[in-house]
Amino acid sequence: MAREKRKFVCQECGYTTPKTLGRCPSCKSWQSFAEEVEDLITPSRHRGIGQASREPEPISQVTASEVERHLTGMSEFDRVLGGGIVPGAVVLIGGDPGIGKSTLLLQASDALSRNYGDVLYVSGEESVSQTKLRATRLGVKSDTLYVLCENNLEHIEKHIEARKPKVVVIDSIQAVYLTSIQSAPGSVTQIRECTGHLLICAKNRNIPIFLVGHVTKEGAIAGPRVLEHMVDTVLYFEGEGHHIYRVLRAIKNRFGSTNEIGIFEMRSTGLADVMNPSEIFLSDREEQVSGSVVVSSMEGTRPLLMEVQALVVPTNYGNPRNTVAGVDRHRIALLIAVLNKRVGVDVGDSDVFVNYYWWITY
Repeated sequence: MAREKRKFVCQECGYTTPKTLGRCPSCKSWQSFAEEVEDLITPSRHRGIGQASREPEPISQVTASEVERHLTGMSEFDRVLGGGIVPGAVVLIGGDPGIGKSTLLLQASDALSRNYGDVLYVSGEESVSQTKLRATRLGVKSDTLYVLCENNLEHIEKHIEARKPKVVVIDSIQAVYLTSIQSAPGSVTQIRECTGHLLICAKNRNIPIFLVGHVTKEGAIAGPRVLEHMVDTVLYFEGEGHHIYRVLRAIKNRFGSTNEIGIFEMRSTGLADVMNPSEIFLSDREEQVSGSVVVSSMEGTRPLLMEVQALVVPTNYGNPRNTVAGVDRHRIALLIAVLNKRVGVDVGDSDVFVNYYWWITY
């Protein structure tokens, strides 16, 4: 009979302790521990999905050919990925609920299925009919895009083996589970082991896999920190519910730059690429406004126009205040000192307000 070991795991960072604690000593979160059971004599959890071991090769004799990336049909998405998705890569996309993660991946899945072959979209949170409702609104009608409502990862792997899709989407990683692990879906152990299974599956079959991840109230992807280390790319989809614009950022990318951002506009028919963000900003801006200047800032390989706003008013208190937003406070203090010493502009008896404003707020 297999022995069991009970432990308490922090659901925010994965810290493990033999007894429950009110506050996690690692991430400082309160009431985040949940009890999990570990089987001490369980065979390897990754059995059956690996392949025959290979002999080590001298790196000087390894031939590295240029990998052909898969284009998602959305230029802003491809920009953040580094020019498209690399076969065999595992991409984790996080974002607030309702921000448009599923919409983004469903639109990308439609284009990928039309251009490269079968795409398997696995929804662990919605039924097939609910996914169909979103697809109808987005105009997704590809015959090679297959939808599966399943939470059991073993069953998902069987469908991947049988259909051999070119791309797989898992929505979401917190919803799937392995029956060999007694923890609940979404627990630290389940997320780590399920990601490990999918990582091996992607590398062995050379198919890209997209994982949707929930975020915590602090904005970090829910689950163990090791999750972000295991995958190849980590993307954050940001924005506000009442704002029509969305920003896609790369936090980690083994196959591209992390300086690129993708900008989208949320419409009734889905997400649309914003090819020239600066043009939208300049079209609504008033000219000849005192205390306002437009500057150019490089975001990856393209410049974006942003606005710096400044306001100087006489202070009503003994000590003037310097209030800044989006700018380093010490740089503002340095500029004030230079203006006073070299230019002869003394603002020492005034309150200074500086704001670094971009037309996309999030």
